[in-house]
Amino acid sequence: MEVCDELRSFEATGVYRLDGTSTGATFLDPVRLLNASYERFRIVPSAYYSRSFGPQHQEGEPEIERPEKRRKRKRNQKPKSRELNPMEQVAEARHQEARPLLLKAHESLIKAKHLLEYISKTIKDNRHTLDAGSGSENNFVELGTSWRAPFYEITLCFQKSHVLGNEEGSFHAQKTSFPLFNSIISVEGIDEAEGEFQNRRYILPRESCFLMTDFKRVRDLIPCSPNQGYNLIVVDPPWENGCVRQKEEYPTLPNRYLLYLPVQELAHPAGALLVLWITNREKLRVFVEKELLPSWGVKNPSVFYWLKVKPDGSLIGDLDLFHHRPYECLLLGYINVNTNGEQGSNFKLLEGSQVIMSVPGAHSRKPPLEKLLSEYIPGPKPSRCIELFARELFPRWTSWGNEPLHFQDTMYFSEK
Repeated sequence: MEVCDELRSFEATGVYRLDGTSTGATFLDPVRLLNASYERFRIVPSAYYSRSFGPQHQEGEPEIERPEKRRKRKRNQKPKSRELNPMEQVAEARHQEARPLLLKAHESLIKAKHLLEYISKTIKDNRHTLDAGSGSENNFVELGTSWRAPFYEITLCFQKSHVLGNEEGSFHAQKTSFPLFNSIISVEGIDEAEGEFQNRRYILPRESCFLMTDFKRVRDLIPCSPNQGYNLIVVDPPWENGCVRQKEEYPTLPNRYLLYLPVQELAHPAGALLVLWITNREKLRVFVEKELLPSWGVKNPSVFYWLKVKPDGSLIGDLDLFHHRPYECLLLGYINVNTNGEQGSNFKLLEGSQVIMSVPGAHSRKPPLEKLLSEYIPGPKPSRCIELFARELFPRWTSWGNEPLHFQDTMYFSEK
């Protein structure tokens, strides 16, 4: 396949498989994947790629040495080296096991210079100041805990077209109000809707559905009929994390609360693929593998890695930096599927580890995975998908959490 054909395919799909599928290395463009969800709007790349990675070093230019803050210490005093405790040693062993796969995947990305040039140019050409609109963003977590929460309403505006004879279609808006919290809200039709709440506007993808509640109302998601269960279940918990609490990025949840998530009751009886995002803390990994996944009916999970890169293809940090790895892990496994039996004809079983690479968005925002994982999803088609602890919406998905509209604010969009 010629380079132009490869990029043309990437431009259309947002998925670029590097060096064939045998290496398991794939580059994703989250903005292209998300923009496929909208007809009248588009994600602004500079809004999605809002992290600052510092100026990129251009080839042929001298690198600028940056002064670093150093703690004063006594003359001839060497920094103390600390031995890793047993738990940290296990975590380091996991890292060393994954390291060759990660390096091989990253090397395949660096070799794809035409892809990197295209990505860097796309992001650079779309740099502009965000329009935050009137006032600051709504804090849905705080609003959901207020005594006023049951009385808050969101007004959805649906565009409807009418064709008169051979004349062009005309549009008029239909507005309907719904309780914002503790109520399932669905966007019916083939076009996105616009939501209005407390002087902020939100873009809702076609056929999306969300339930904005706290953990106490999560069982409201359980379908009335098992045949309405979900074939793809993505879980991105706000894991306990001292660093996050200190930065006040978002409220965390005690890990053991997750044992009460009704994951098995959400799964379709014909089978479901579960995707769980986890951090690199070994204590958490042990809890997930020994307790959490077995309680959800998941056995023998596969490990995928999300390797985070800058627009120029370099890693966002040192691969071997112990407490700040430039990658996150996903554990994937099946519910209601006998992986030891004969494989069903409608999906492909997971085999081995894979590496996903992309330029990361805002803190804790994950790239969309449905297109990449579609061949591994069991059960009837089209697949029914749900995300737990969601912070954005997707077409034909159900999203649950205490802030699923977070990234649907119009500040992240522009009109086509």
